Amino acid sequence: MGGPFEDLPVVGHAAAASAAVVLSSSLTHPLDSLKTLLQVGASSKQKLGLSQVVERVRSMSGIPGLYIGLGWSIMGKIPGLGARFGTYELLGAFYKDKLIKDLMLTRKDAMGRYGREDNYVYVSESMLAGIAAGAVEAVVCTPFELVMHRKQVASTSPSRTLGPGMATKLLPKYSPNVKAWIHTIGLLSSLPTKHSNLDSALKKYPWMLTGSGKLPLASSVRGPLDINSLEGSSALWRGLRAGITRDSVYGGIFFSLWQFIHIGMLNWKALDINPPPSSINEVGPVSPMASSLAAGFSGAVAAAVSHSFDTAKTRSQCAVVPKYISMERKFLRWQTPGIWLERVTGTNPADRGILFRGIGLRMACSGLASFALVSSYLFAVQHLL
Repeated sequence: MGGPFEDLPVVGHAAAASAAVVLSSSLTHPLDSLKTLLQVGASSKQKLGLSQVVERVRSMSGIPGLYIGLGWSIMGKIPGLGARFGTYELLGAFYKDKLIKDLMLTRKDAMGRYGREDNYVYVSESMLAGIAAGAVEAVVCTPFELVMHRKQVASTSPSRTLGPGMATKLLPKYSPNVKAWIHTIGLLSSLPTKHSNLDSALKKYPWMLTGSGKLPLASSVRGPLDINSLEGSSALWRGLRAGITRDSVYGGIFFSLWQFIHIGMLNWKALDINPPPSSINEVGPVSPMASSLAAGFSGAVAAAVSHSFDTAKTRSQCAVVPKYISMERKFLRWQTPGIWLERVTGTNPADRGILFRGIGLRMACSGLASFALVSSYLFAVQHLL
């Protein structure tokens, strides 16, 4: 008996994929939050341990604080994973069709048909398709990840309402009190006579400056409207270079390794078939559990290889850069520091010693998420279609 979406296969697959994303994100979001806090809280002089991060979250927002930003994670992963797997499937179909056209003049089976003998994508083709799929996913997910990361960082900030501190003063919605405003006007109108230490005095009013003063914390500028007002709409794609590099490496390793394991399982299964199958197409599919375990292992390995770029992207997105600083950099033709490879991949040279912070958590998070995603998707498809 068919499922409720038997006559609507596209809707059924979309519902199954959405449910799988929600489940996998809910299971792994606490690990992702801890990973983000380890990456952002590290510096060349201080590296917070996992126990310190957990205690900080527990004291500030409680254990539920580990789920802060889950909604943004789900909203980003549904279109992001759709773009990743959709792009991969399209390119996979292109590779099969391209090879069929290449072999039409040279290969002909016993039935007089032309084309590829085994109907699957080769490992090298999977890697190339995965690299392209990862790049597309990065473009789609980056704005959602930026908001999610800043909300995760906010879980370690005091829950009390912020007063008129420096961070809120930088936001357009802040209205300075009359005394402070008159004092600022006085600073600007009588500089030589009333203030001998002008630099220190102006640092108290950073919203009037062009690059001076301490930048606000990411936890204070975490909403999309605040980010757009203070940093501009282009800030939503901050860290895109590191994101494209990360997801391209991740996608290439993930899909190629998963395909390699999948072909190996099919060949192993073919050994027990008597008579031996003439092609791999006659072996039949592998079990859902085996496919899910292969996806989980591939996700963990891909996360380990691409983790340094994940750290670079996370730290870049948690750095607040107001509009006036971006304009100064543009006018002064500010050059991004670092060697050529760091500039291309969006890696800050100051982060060289901490790029592998939280790698164990990300491997566990990615492996568990990939396993849960594939297994729950296959289970949902089986019951919905």
